Formats: sequence, C-alpha cells, structure tokens
Amino acid sequence: MKLLKKNKGVRRLLMPIADMLSFAAVSIAVRMLMPADGFISAADYFWGAATLGVCIFTVQAVFRTYDSLWRHAEAREYLALLGGTLCGCASYLGINAIILKQPDLGSFHMPIVSLGSFLVNSGTRIFLKVLKAGKDRSIVSKSFKHIAVIGAGNAGELLYEEIRRNKRSPHRVWCFIDDDAEIIGKRLHGAKICGPISDIAEILKDSPVSEVILAIPSLDEARKREIIELCSELPYRLKLLPESVLNDNAESVNISASVRDIKPEDLLGRSSVSLDSEEIKTFLKNKVVLITGGGGSIGSELCRQVANYGPRKLIIFDMFENSAYILQKELEHIHGAGLDFQVEIGSIRDERRLRRVLEIYRPEIVFHAAAYKHVPLMEHSPGEAVKNNIFPTFNLLKLAPVFGCEKFVMISTDKAVNPTNVMGATKRYCEMMMQAVSENLDCRTEFVAVRFGNVLGSNGSVVPLFMNQIASGGPVTITDKRIIRYFMTISEAVSLVLRAGAMAKKSEIYVLNMGKPVKILTLAENLIRLAGYVPYKDIEIVETGLRPGEKLYEELLIKEDESCATKSKKIFTEKQRSRVSLSDIERGIRLLSEAVKTEDGDIVVAALKDLVPTFRTPEEANSCEKAITELQGAVSQSA
Repeated sequence: MKLLKKNKGVRRLLMPIADMLSFAAVSIAVRMLMPADGFISAADYFWGAATLGVCIFTVQAVFRTYDSLWRHAEAREYLALLGGTLCGCASYLGINAIILKQPDLGSFHMPIVSLGSFLVNSGTRIFLKVLKAGKDRSIVSKSFKHIAVIGAGNAGELLYEEIRRNKRSPHRVWCFIDDDAEIIGKRLHGAKICGPISDIAEILKDSPVSEVILAIPSLDEARKREIIELCSELPYRLKLLPESVLNDNAESVNISASVRDIKPEDLLGRSSVSLDSEEIKTFLKNKVVLITGGGGSIGSELCRQVANYGPRKLIIFDMFENSAYILQKELEHIHGAGLDFQVEIGSIRDERRLRRVLEIYRPEIVFHAAAYKHVPLMEHSPGEAVKNNIFPTFNLLKLAPVFGCEKFVMISTDKAVNPTNVMGATKRYCEMMMQAVSENLDCRTEFVAVRFGNVLGSNGSVVPLFMNQIASGGPVTITDKRIIRYFMTISEAVSLVLRAGAMAKKSEIYVLNMGKPVKILTLAENLIRLAGYVPYKDIEIVETGLRPGEKLYEELLIKEDESCATKSKKIFTEKQRSRVSLSDIERGIRLLSEAVKTEDGDIVVAALKDLVPTFRTPEEANSCEKAITELQGAVSQSA
C-alpha cells in the first residue's frame, strides 16, 4: 500500500487494469451463458472478444477517460465512459464486417459484452465512491452540524452541492426553507423543502439544526432585514451567503470562504446607494483635492473614494502619522503610479502649517473632516473642542478662497441640531461660520456642510464596542434602554458626501437621509442572538446611565416643514434660517478665545451657549417626551 501511495504511475494503471479484468470476466460469463448449439467456436469468440477489448480501451485512451478523478466523478464522467464503450463497440463491428467476418450470431453477442462491461465498470466505481464517502463521513460523523438553508433557489442549491462534494465538511443540510408554495413539500437533492419562511420557528422545532444560512442573495434589503430579525429570535446561529458567490464556478466555491456571519449593517435593512457617478467624476476628475483628517475613519474613506475618480492630485492632511502611513500604503498598493497623492503631516490648529499646505498645493476642492467627535471627552475638555473644531475651521474657511478653492465641503453631524453637548455646539457654530463667510466674503468659493448621524465601523461607534463585549462574554453595556440612533455605513455616508459636494451651492447645509431610527437596546439584543447567544441568559445587557452631554434621540431635520428635497432622494437641504454676520462671527471668535484662555470649562460652555441659541442641556432635551414618543413610534413601524 505504501508503494501505491508513493508511486503515482502505478496508481494510474490500477483503474485500466481493473477494467480489463472485469471485461475479461464479462466475456467469459457471456460465453458460458450462450446456448450450446449453433454458435461460433470458443477460439473465434475469444478472438473476437479480444479484438473488441482492444477497440474499447483504445477509444477510452483517446477519450482520456482514465484522466478523470473518479472519486469526484459526476454524470459527465460516466457519460464519457459509456461513450467510449459504445464507440469501441462500433469500431469492432466495423472491423468484424470487413476483416474478421465472424458469424452474425457471434458478432451480436459482442455488444452484450460491451454493455455488460460498462455496467460492471461503472457499478464498481459507484460502489467504491459510496464506500469512500461512508468512510469519510465516519471520520467527522461525531461533529456533524446540521444546517437549514433559507432559499431553495440557485444559491441554495450551490451551497448544498459544495457541502455534498466536500466529504470532510462537518455540515449537513437538514432542510431548505422557502416561500415558493409550488416547491414546498418537495425535495432538492434529497433534502426536504419546507415553508414558508415565517414558520421557521415551527419548522425547526425539535430539529437537530444548529445553524441557519440565508442563501437568497437577490433579496431586497428590507426583506433581508425582516428575515434576519425573525431568525434573531431563534436559538440558531445565522449566517449569510453573499451575492458574489453566484458569479463563481460551482466547483470552486468554498463554504468556509463564502458564507459569512451577519454584519451589523445587515441589520439596518438599507437599500444600496445608487449615485450618479458621472456627476461625481466631473466634480473630482483632474482636480486637486485636499482632505483634512484624512487618516480618520471618515477621512480615509473619503480618500479611497476620491482616488477612484481620477483627481489630478490628492493631498491627505492629518496629524496622526500611524493612520496616515497605513492609508498611504493602502493607496499605493491599490493604485500604484496611477494615483498622484501626497501625505502631509500637521495639525489644523497650526495656522502657519495649514497656510503653507494650501499655498503649495492650491487645492480646488477641500473636504474638511478633521474634528474632535467623542461627546463625553469633549464634555470633559470643552476648551480643547473649541480650539480643535472652531478656530481651525474659521481659519480654513478664510484661507481656502485665498488659494483658489472652488468648493469647500465641511463634514458636520446630527448632533449640531439643537445641540445638547459641547461637540454638537462646536459643529453647529462651524455651520454658522460657514454661512457667514459664504455670504459676506466676495469670493467664488462654494461652501457646503453635510450633516449625518452615526456611521457603522467608525472610530468610537457603539457597534464595534458591542461586538468586542460579546466576544469577551459580556456584559454588553448601553447607557439607556430608551436611546434611539440613526445609522449609516461609512461607505454610504461618504458616497453621499461626494454627491452633495457635486451638487453644492453657496452656503447650503445638506442633510443625509439616514433612514429609519434604530433602538440601541434592540440592536444589542439582535447582535447577541446573531452571535449564537441568548440575551440576558448567556450575555447580560447592563444599563450604565447617560453619559455627559448625551441625549436619548438625535435630530436630522428631515421634515417637510424644515427641509427641502433635492434631485437625490437620499439628500435634503435645510431651509435657510436667520444668519449671523461675519462681524458677529468674529466677535464670537474673540469671545471664545478669551473663554479658552481662562481654562475654565464652565466659562467656555457659557460662551458657546451665548453664541449658539439652540444649545440646550441634555436634561432639557431628554425631557421632551413628545419627540421621544414620536421616534419610538417610528422605530416600531420600521420593525
């Protein structure tokens, strides 16, 4: 046996030798079963059989039948074996008619020998294949994971076939679950098809299933979210078969590589963003683009997407060298020499450094993403929030037109609306500064602010925190069970920022449609269930209390009486309100400068409240029961 394993040449001869022996056995059996009278002699018969064997095995060699891996053989390989046998038999009959000229009755039995040898050879292969499959299954039988596949379409069948071919896979498909009434009750490759999907709890009750795979890539996002939330109530781990596998060859699909865990963004149920890429391309192509805070979560995604539209030069400005360096290497790897970009290390608080960068590159488009964004930290250090968010933005707003900037796009936040914290108040004042500079400076620069809510995967996002807490066994901590938030993926948010920048006009504030609000408690519970745990039993959810500056709900002002629709259904503009003058802004900057010098947080907060009329305390905002009730109603309707 060791010799066979080491010598591939010897192994390759085993199958044809076995086929020859079985052919000889069938020839003898057919001869023995012939009537005793009226047939050709034994010598003539076996001479004919030998000729037939030579013909069949020659044709099989031409067909390369023995090059197949018979342990993975499917119908195609068996058809090739049958075709070689029939062609060999036909060759024999031709030779017999012209050269051998054996009696008709003798030549009649040669097709019987051919068919018999094919049946014996194919049967032997099937028997050995089944025997080996049983042996392989016995190796992993103790660790079988029975799975239910939602979707009995092409993707579900593809998944089933991959599992079936991989004999060492610990997975076994217990059933399919589908909504198609015409196929419910039937079987797909032996696995029963149950349904509808809404009855999944009853279908899987008392079943050996431990895992459910959603294999309907064509689902719209709303329906996908419905199914995910339905499955999140069940004690089974849910996974997803992505749409990309449908483009793969069935033989190359690997379940471990293609099936993935549910991601937090899958819970949002948001449809993909469809943007006018040509408009964005016209906006960015052959332009010099500067992105402040380019190494951050939003800034780095801006850099990635801008790079795809062919800017003449991309300048990444950031004070954190590590994140900037990682982004630099990523862009070099993806674009190589096709992208002209430069990383400039520096702080936006350094006016001389900022002026120097603008003077060297003279950017035509500026995306201002640099800012302090963590609410509790800014509550503790309000002076730093003012020094990092307000003063540099004012400098940049004034300097950009001087050095030929055509469009200035400032990244704002939903927390700027009726702010209840220092961070939100500083961003609201930045919006007021932008409008004042735009209206009062005689320049051709178009200024725009883009306001959106929480982004999944960003630095400081609650979702990565939840995932880490779940991975470590809990507990999952939330500040208040009533909290409601809007969420959007980083990629979607940045795509919409680019779209807003392309359609921007002077001093507009754009508001991104964040979709339906999400209750943080529900999000935490679903994440726990989708990780295979039971909330409050396997992993606790602990309420820690609202953090400084935190409110129960966020506002985006996407209301008919407070916003205007644009040509993009995902983007709105805030209706213009009374604005402050540039002289008022300059007075405010002086007031904040004096407040910051005191290094007294209360004085800084008092100055912000004086300058931002809508700045309220969290207690005032959280006591607004009507707004909270309306938002919770919106959450219930979206569920």
